[in-house]
Amino acid sequence: MSDSSVSEMPDVRSYLTGLALALILTVIPFALVYFKPLPSGMTLALIAVLAIIQILVHLRCFLHLDLTSTPRENLLALCFAGILIFLMVGGSLWIMFDLHHRMAIHVEQYPARH
Repeated sequence: MSDSSVSEMPDVRSYLTGLALALILTVIPFALVYFKPLPSGMTLALIAVLAIIQILVHLRCFLHLDLTSTPRENLLALCFAGILIFLMVGGSLWIMFDLHHRMAIHVEQYPARH
């Protein structure tokens, strides 16, 4: 190994910082849901913001993506990650809203027996 490749290797501090931030950004939404200090709409919005921040932390601390070293490759990786996130989150929301709509119709057609 040459000296230039050693200096480019990520250090343990980056991984530990990423781990600490990831743990904090995971515990906060669980605490918000468990203790319910905020209204549900605000809680959902805050969880979404924390999820986006956590994605950025993972990209920076674990995948070491930034726009300074090789902008084109990193930009392609970020775009690919954005597309995947859009498809997964959008698809999950689509499925959940469709199931909610179908269950509402089902409840109207077949009321509960007492």
